[in-house]
Order: sequence, then C-alpha cells, then structure tokens
Amino acid sequence: MPHRFASRCGIIHYAIINNQLYSRSLGKYTDFKMFSDEMLLSLTRKVRLSDVEFYINVGDWPLETRTANTVPALSWCGSVDTRDIVLHTYKVTHSTLETMRGVTNDLLSVQGNTGPPWMNKTNQAFFRGRDSREERLQLVSQSKKIPELLDAGITGWFFFREREKLVGKVPLVGFFDFFKYKYQVNIDGTVAAYRFPYLMLGNSLVLKQDSHYYEYFYSHLEAGTHYVPIRRNLSDLLEKIKWAKENDAEAQEIARVGQTMVRELLQPSRLYFYYYRVLQIPSICGRKLL
Repeated sequence: MPHRFASRCGIIHYAIINNQLYSRSLGKYTDFKMFSDEMLLSLTRKVRLSDVEFYINVGDWPLETRTANTVPALSWCGSVDTRDIVLHTYKVTHSTLETMRGVTNDLLSVQGNTGPPWMNKTNQAFFRGRDSREERLQLVSQSKKIPELLDAGITGWFFFREREKLVGKVPLVGFFDFFKYKYQVNIDGTVAAYRFPYLMLGNSLVLKQDSHYYEYFYSHLEAGTHYVPIRRNLSDLLEKIKWAKENDAEAQEIARVGQTMVRELLQPSRLYFYYYRVLQIPSICGRKLL
C-alpha cells in the first residue's frame, strides 16, 4: 500500500490490461469493493478502455492530499481540503446498474413514488436518519421545540450511544413516505449524506446543510435555485422553513427545478460516460501502463 494511504483500511488497487480488470485489496475494510467491481466490469463489457492503473477508496472519507507524480485515488466523496477524483457514490452506481432488477430504492422508483401532489403534502420539514453527526442530534432537539414545523428523529444509534436515552429513538420510515412532507432536511452523515440525490429526485423542497463534503454532481447545482441552503450549525433552519411556508409557490418551483436538474445529471448514460472519461484521460486518472 502506498505510504500516504497507510492509515486507511479500504483501498483497492485496480489495473485494466487488454480490457481485463485486475484488482488487489489493500486494507481490512474492503467489502464495498463489490460496487466498484460491478461498475468497472460493466464498463469493460461495453467499451474498450486503455491500459491503466488507479486506486479506488471504498471508505467513507476522501483521503488524497497530493496528486503530483502519484497514481491517484478515486473516491465516492470529495472535500474542499482533499484532491480525490470523485466518482458516483456506491449507492448511485449500484442503483443505476440494478435499476428495474430488484433494488427497492433505485433512482427510477424514487421518481415514481414522490408522494401526494404538492398541495396535499404535510406542511412540515422532515428528517430520519442515524446518529452519524452531531447536527443530526441538534435537529431532533429543534424538532421537539417546534413540532409544528419540523418532524425529525434518529432511527439508529452507533456514534453517540450515550445520548440515546436523552434524545430518543424512532421507528424506521419507508423512504417513499418521506415525500408525504413538503420539505426534506439533508444533513451530512460521516461525510456527505448519500441520500441527497434521492431526496432531490422527489417533489419536495430540499433544505441542504452547508458542507465541505461533496458528491461528483454538486458543482452543477446552485443554492437557492435547486435547493435551499441552511447553515452548517442549523442556526437559520427555522427561518428557512418559515420562508418556505410563506412563499409556497417559490418553494414549489425550487423543488421542481432541482428535481429536473438532478434527473438529467443522474441519467445512466452520463454515469457510464463519466467513468469512461475518468479512466481514459491520463492527466485525470492514473498511470498508463506500457
């Protein structure tokens, strides 16, 4: 394993030679390589790729701090202080490959289960998720103070188990039932919340926490046009929910424009082409093999 990855436990060293895929797991926690294997194998069955080698990071956190004279790392999430080449998340990748073949919440099924019409949705902001970030616990605390505006709950405890009795635990809610609510609160998990594109594909307004983490398509989205931004510490969340309630037509239009944009960005053809371009350009991806 390269020295710069020594503290990480989820690196896969790939090589494509004569359009055949080869891999070597570097680290202990590499189970999620099945998703990158699945995508790369699918790609090699469809197009001819140049011989190339690269690393894919199958852990949560982006990790590359330099790119000069190195075989670069490709990750599912980026951040403002790292230089990883960002791919589609494993969720989006798997969903695209398995659409219509038994995946419960694939990208198309979400678009077909967006809940009642806008005017019939519950006029509240909604959140369900694990305890993977402090701000999620803060969100639940706010919910208890303003239940008429916000319905938030923690469905699973791992990171802050000592606070479970204080904050409480709520039952899981089917993802399609999220869209019974007009407003969806998107809070980071350990990194970017990978449910964000799925929320955007519904017909609810997404209130997105400011974050230094990002998925590959975020640069195409504009705050205030495709979603409503909220501060990282959630200090303006109440204000933004009230704004949405008082400006219903504008809130609905932002939700519509955001949904339309993400539908276009997550087209399967775009996913394949993105992977193809990354793997074909030496200056972007890895060392070309002789």
